Amino acid sequence: MLRMSTIIYTHTDEAPLLATYSFLPIIEAYAAQAGVEVETRDISLAGRILAAFADRLPADQQVPDALAELGALAERPEANIIKLPNISASVPQLKAAITELQQQGFDLPDYPESPSTDEDRETRARYDTAKGSAVNPVLRQGNSDRRAPAAVKGYAKKYPHRMGAWSSDSKTAVATMGKDDFRSNELSVVVDADDTLSIVHVAADGTETVLKDDVKVLAGEVVDSTYMDVAALRRFLTEQIARAKAEDVLFSVHLKATMMKVSDPILFGHAVQAFFPTLFDQYGEQLRAAGISPNDGLGALLNATKDLPDGEAIAAAVAQGLEDGPRMAMVDDRKGITNLHVPSDVIIDASMPAMIRTSGHMWGPDGQEADCLAVIPDSSYAGVYQTVISDCQANGAYDPATMGSVPNVGLMAKAAEEYGSHDKTFEVPAAGRMELRASDGTVLTAHEVQPGDVWRACQTKDESIRDWVKLAVTRARASDTPAVFWLDETRAHDTNLIEKVRTYLGDHDTDGLTIEVMAPAEACAYSLERIRRGEDTISVTGNVLRDYNTDLFPILEVGTSAKMLSVVPLINGGGLFETGAGGSAPKHVQQLVSENYLRWDSLGEFFALAASFEHLAGYADNPRAQVLADTLDRATGTFLDRDKSPTRKIGGIDNRGSHFYLALYWAQELAGQSDDAELAAAFGPLAERLTAAEDQIVSELNAVQGSPADIGGYFRPDGEKADRVMRPSATLNEALASL
Repeated sequence: MLRMSTIIYTHTDEAPLLATYSFLPIIEAYAAQAGVEVETRDISLAGRILAAFADRLPADQQVPDALAELGALAERPEANIIKLPNISASVPQLKAAITELQQQGFDLPDYPESPSTDEDRETRARYDTAKGSAVNPVLRQGNSDRRAPAAVKGYAKKYPHRMGAWSSDSKTAVATMGKDDFRSNELSVVVDADDTLSIVHVAADGTETVLKDDVKVLAGEVVDSTYMDVAALRRFLTEQIARAKAEDVLFSVHLKATMMKVSDPILFGHAVQAFFPTLFDQYGEQLRAAGISPNDGLGALLNATKDLPDGEAIAAAVAQGLEDGPRMAMVDDRKGITNLHVPSDVIIDASMPAMIRTSGHMWGPDGQEADCLAVIPDSSYAGVYQTVISDCQANGAYDPATMGSVPNVGLMAKAAEEYGSHDKTFEVPAAGRMELRASDGTVLTAHEVQPGDVWRACQTKDESIRDWVKLAVTRARASDTPAVFWLDETRAHDTNLIEKVRTYLGDHDTDGLTIEVMAPAEACAYSLERIRRGEDTISVTGNVLRDYNTDLFPILEVGTSAKMLSVVPLINGGGLFETGAGGSAPKHVQQLVSENYLRWDSLGEFFALAASFEHLAGYADNPRAQVLADTLDRATGTFLDRDKSPTRKIGGIDNRGSHFYLALYWAQELAGQSDDAELAAAFGPLAERLTAAEDQIVSELNAVQGSPADIGGYFRPDGEKADRVMRPSATLNEALASL
């Protein structure tokens, strides 16, 4: 049983995990002075894999299922969890993690690409629990309140980040289907009573196959189903490839194969096949026979075909396809890594804002920026990005020094509308009909489908919607800011949500508030008009748009989504505090390993920690935790004002140096505060010691830069090695120990 004054700090992946080795000792030392215990739980991709196979490993290699433990904790009022960004694993990432763990001595089975036995199917099912967005639906037992802290917004206005210029003759555009896609085929119902639904495939000859029989729903729950017509998708992709070549712009596909872990890898695979039709006409059967899937991307295909008899011919066909097609947007032109190499490399919520911020450009194969055709197959939210692009083409780039803000209240509690609900997404096995049935056999929704179509169902609980509306009104009142529900009355799912929103708004005092309901593209245009006037507008969105908007607007406003305050007030009274996005984390790790320099910015961790202390102070009746929160907020303001975030290039302070300065300013604030004399006395000597040793500590931290660093693993670093790499200043370590 946790003590009331306990904070859970999560061990996750990549750069945020490495930063934890440096920052957590500071947190533990300072928190202890206020009687606050800090415990850790490993919810990394490697940790989730090992937990899934704990019964197959020897006792000394077994790890507990920390994610399940935290999921149970999130239902309790004493929950206080700080959640750092984690890998939402695509299949290639999952396979890479498995390989690393095997090399570290864990006797794990290989990932079964095409399971044919019961054992393979069980193995695949275990691995699938760690794939994609496995963490967020478990922990997010509340809705999302995400915004730029005043200190971050003030810093961005004082020191505006670079924005690429836009011109009215820009050819950059979004291409989307608009028909025969998930949005246009959607059906939605509100269930009357608690029930257990089933998903059934009815073949053309009447044969019924139950694909899932345990879809539990509660009274008032919104349940949707829809499908992507893959024949229409292939026609669309072929047309856009031709269009990009005709318009001489870069071709790029923007999906989310990490979060939408079943549907989007399939869509990505169709894009690979559409771009290289000759390759798959000639060698498709050979590739399939070898177990090589286009869903894993062009990079995996090229790597796997090296050992095939026709490997050289296949590589030549790929090269010819790149020559014959339009210019491809590149992830890394120096290494020849294209937009279609790895499904997890180009993630829509990170890639589209970055492109918009850079004059509507992506990098081409020649190493130069160029206009691009951004292909977003499903039309549900593609119009949002086109609206921003059109606004920039008409009015130029946004000015961070004057622009307003778009905070977000996101519907995500209890896995609400979670990316098409992975466990209810299927690639259709044969022509026929996909039905969603009630327990009494009533067909709630039905779609006529063809082999290979991608069908999916979603759930959104009534309790989650009620809480979402309450949070939107609370935020609008607290900040005196207009709030707009981004809901489209012509879309089936949104129609049901709009009815509930209008009903539940009646439960709250909205006098004097501006609360609107607009379709996403219209809501975006309204918010952009206000942004250019320096005005704020709360976007109140479903879960997918929450993910998109909380990257789009922060990247435009403050240069990154990693500096946001992300609070999840859990429905049962606890608190989940998220620390920002992790999209750039892989590149940061690569730089650390090659140069011993970590550019990861922990500002999001600073804000989350302060909010966590403040929350704990209230429910645990711990006034010292409130002192920690208040002084940390002021220290973070000093940190920003003195620009102590990691520098962009080697030679300046990196993540470790930024942690030192945060510790210094925090100790100074604690030593000088008047609310708790005993706490001030405890931190006085530390503040003096860190101030006097500033030059020495920075010198020790920077001295290690420039040489390779050994952390013992990418997905599961060696703890002792990582600790040595991330804590190279003996002077700082001794000062913290003295506290």
